[in-house]
Amino acid sequence: MNRVKMEFEARSENESLARVCVAAVATELNPTLEEINDIKTAVSEAVTNAVIHGYDEKGGSIILDILVEENTLTVTVTDFGRGIRDIRQAMEPFYTTGSDSERSGMGFTFMEVFMDELKVESIENHGTVIRMSKTIGVGNN
Repeated sequence: MNRVKMEFEARSENESLARVCVAAVATELNPTLEEINDIKTAVSEAVTNAVIHGYDEKGGSIILDILVEENTLTVTVTDFGRGIRDIRQAMEPFYTTGSDSERSGMGFTFMEVFMDELKVESIENHGTVIRMSKTIGVGNN
């Protein structure tokens, strides 16, 4: 078992830091390039959601918790922002609360597609916890 936990400011430029940290920890599982890219994309979406939707790009704190157990990588992204009123609706493809026309509303969909498991917990005005897991190396040999 290996665990890395870090806290960083909810700023868009820190999204790449989160991606690199998770990828670095995941390398101990000897993932394929495709698996690394999937993980990085999912982490990017989770952190971006926290920055844009959780904190309305006004800053705050994000906790990134990376856990490796046997051949499974679990990544938890926690924010203490405004939370999600309706998780089921938020997880629908193309749904977005962002007013920016560049927002596709596909963040949770990407997380679901690229990871093996996705759990979202949220309390309005208290924050959101996104927990994603991916088993590495199964069927690669």
